[in-house]
Amino acid sequence: MSTTIAESSPQALPAARRNFSAPAWLREPLLHFVVLGALLFGADALLASREGDPRVIVVDADVDAQAIKVFKDARGRDPNAEELYALRKVWLDNEVLYREGVALGLDKGDTAIRERVIFKALSMIDAGVKLPPVDEATLREWFLEHRVKYDEPARFDFEEAVLAGDRSESAARAFAAALNAGTPGETQAGLRVFTARPHDNIVQSYGAEFTAALAAAPVGEWQAQPSKDGPRVMRLKSMTPAKAAVFEDVAGAVTQDWTDFVLAEQRSSAVRALASKYKVKVTEAGK
Repeated sequence: MSTTIAESSPQALPAARRNFSAPAWLREPLLHFVVLGALLFGADALLASREGDPRVIVVDADVDAQAIKVFKDARGRDPNAEELYALRKVWLDNEVLYREGVALGLDKGDTAIRERVIFKALSMIDAGVKLPPVDEATLREWFLEHRVKYDEPARFDFEEAVLAGDRSESAARAFAAALNAGTPGETQAGLRVFTARPHDNIVQSYGAEFTAALAAAPVGEWQAQPSKDGPRVMRLKSMTPAKAAVFEDVAGAVTQDWTDFVLAEQRSSAVRALASKYKVKVTEAGK
């Protein structure tokens, strides 16, 4: 595997992904670059990246390996390309804060705890963060742009009879017919009961095709439904339709979310300004 070094600005990382759409988890307002970065890289496992020139930051295969491991442990899968890129940005933000904190002597008496140095550096940035004035028009615009967060999704109560042995489509259909006919199924399957599961959660777990079939299924009837992991024997118990949010009902939450977002953006901009003092090197393996 090539170890050729490719140089890029801190803002690019690398330039080919300059205009990416951050995953939803990265847009969480509460100091995402500090919280996630401390969790992922707080243990000095990447000390080697700080050796040599203090104005050069190396983003290499070790960064990716650490990010992939922690992401997979937490979510049960490897990050996709967009998520891995976002994790690199998280790590870079924290590395910049750490080095700035060390340069300012904020590590005195706390040299072994990376997270505390990062938070000390961030506290200095927070001193310059000021919330701009906001009016109802601005909040309503935010509400409309992010209303999926405030709308109440469709929710489903359903059951799954988990097949044992043959899990083919024909076996699933035969088992569903037997259950509808009143044949006891306890010896062939386990029963899973799901209550008030939101639409998007079902899509994530079973797939869009399954979710659409479940929404169209007759209440109380066992059916063999396709899913991303193969046929499932399901019975819809009830469904609560989606409900659009009303601004006046969620104005308080909208105000808080807007405030968190604006402050987080200001913090991120301040960190990017600090990062301009550094040269970032991305190894071929880290691209």
